[in-house]
Amino acid sequence: KEIGAKIANAVSTFMNQNGYTDQISGYNWEFNLIESKEVNAWCMPGGKVAVYTGILPVTLTDAGLATVMGHEIAHAVAKHSNERYSNQMIAQGLGSILGGAVTKSQAGMNVFNQVFGIGAQAGVLLPNSRKQESEADRLGLTFMAMAGYDPARAVDFWQRMSAQGNGQAPPEFLSTHPADATRIADIKKYLPEASKYYRTR
Repeated sequence: KEIGAKIANAVSTFMNQNGYTDQISGYNWEFNLIESKEVNAWCMPGGKVAVYTGILPVTLTDAGLATVMGHEIAHAVAKHSNERYSNQMIAQGLGSILGGAVTKSQAGMNVFNQVFGIGAQAGVLLPNSRKQESEADRLGLTFMAMAGYDPARAVDFWQRMSAQGNGQAPPEFLSTHPADATRIADIKKYLPEASKYYRTR
């Protein structure tokens, strides 16, 4: 909760300094630890944050936990869940229109829906998800740095997270998350910018 409070203060400061106060108006930060072996964490729009105990062996340190919380909070304040829902609705609507134009039979429609679903997933939804992941990484690094955690430690966390998958991650093209090597390289590129916000406390 202490780490969460520091990140939340950093988020408020950053959003206020950059004219995005309305993005977090109505947020009521709440931090919860959930007893579960699942390696997971999330933040809902509105500020409810959950960290599963299963991720703690991967976070290892306060900075590792700050990496996770900063990343998940970044998704929420950037309204990524709303964007994902909008993109899915657009893809579904477009599929219905095209499907009706292409075929009138139910069997033909079923085949079209399968093919269109794969195309929409790979062509529209996943690239947006990967873009959102990268944005959340960059914002999360800034938030953790402003909260007093060294953003360079995020690289350590993502390397540990990568090791959890034993190299079994799906190919980047079909993953909502950037490939581990891509993500780590992108984080390293952004570190000089994030480090400008880092002040030890």
